Amino acid sequence: MNDSVKNRQLEELNHFEPGDYSPYRFFSAESWADFRDDTPLTLTEDEVSRLRSLNDPVDLDEVRRIYLSLSRLLYAHVESSKLLFNQRRSFLSLPNVTKTPFIIGIAGSVAVGKSTTARILKELLTRWSGSPKVDLVTTDGFLLPNEVLRRENLMDRKGFPESYDVGSVLKFLSDIKAGRPNVKAPCYSHLTYDVLPGEFVVIDRPDILIFEGINVLQVRDLPEDGKIIPFVSDFFDFSIYIDANEDRIHQWYVERFMRLRETAFKNPASFFHRYSTISHDAALAIAHGLWENINLKNLRENILPTRPRADLILRKGEDHLVEQVAMRKL
Repeated sequence: MNDSVKNRQLEELNHFEPGDYSPYRFFSAESWADFRDDTPLTLTEDEVSRLRSLNDPVDLDEVRRIYLSLSRLLYAHVESSKLLFNQRRSFLSLPNVTKTPFIIGIAGSVAVGKSTTARILKELLTRWSGSPKVDLVTTDGFLLPNEVLRRENLMDRKGFPESYDVGSVLKFLSDIKAGRPNVKAPCYSHLTYDVLPGEFVVIDRPDILIFEGINVLQVRDLPEDGKIIPFVSDFFDFSIYIDANEDRIHQWYVERFMRLRETAFKNPASFFHRYSTISHDAALAIAHGLWENINLKNLRENILPTRPRADLILRKGEDHLVEQVAMRKL
């Protein structure tokens, strides 16, 4: 494929505007806020401050503007899935079958704010009427251990699809969707930048599971013989993509790296401790290099192409705040 074709495809991916053939309805943040209706604000400023990630300025105003309407929409989907389940149970004459968890997938680039969105939604959904049980799992724990990545020469591809134990991801989601109790998800340490051997979080039949990660909407080559090969997203009941212009994500990534250099990286146990001991300019150059050589490539090759598969897209503008919402048409 020549450079002109690649550039055109990249421009098409980055271009996300309403059009005659778009499967989405587009809303400004202001018009989206109107759909909140009477959904109550159940979070405090202190709670939002605790939930947001480093360098993410989301506050109560952003919760009112974006997340209350989104919470109301998700509530409608969850209730509709219960109705459909009851109708299907009656149709199949399976009176003893119980409803399995509603799974929400959240995808998007590094540094775009997925974790903040996931945590805020978890808290809002937990506080619905009836106090549903809501769990949150990230794909970080399903990364292959650093020892394996080094052996396979994949350390510079960490976060790319091939760096994950996809079989374990599919087994985990399959068990969740089957309603099995006490399903284990592996734990990951951002301090040591590695999977924690023998450490797990146990997920026991939640009403809702939020599954967050950069590549959760990723697809694979289809088999020629027609065998069933599930994608991770096949287990989702609703999916969200957190979107932003490449240049903005680049800026946010570098800003976060430089702030971590003054905080978490100073811990001698940190995998990135060495970056806290070099000069500001040297660290800045490394941050830009990591973005250009690893994260931008992953965004362009694997993450951004999955955006059209999402049910809802939150597009961020300046200051990390959502400026547009795209919702798939029914």
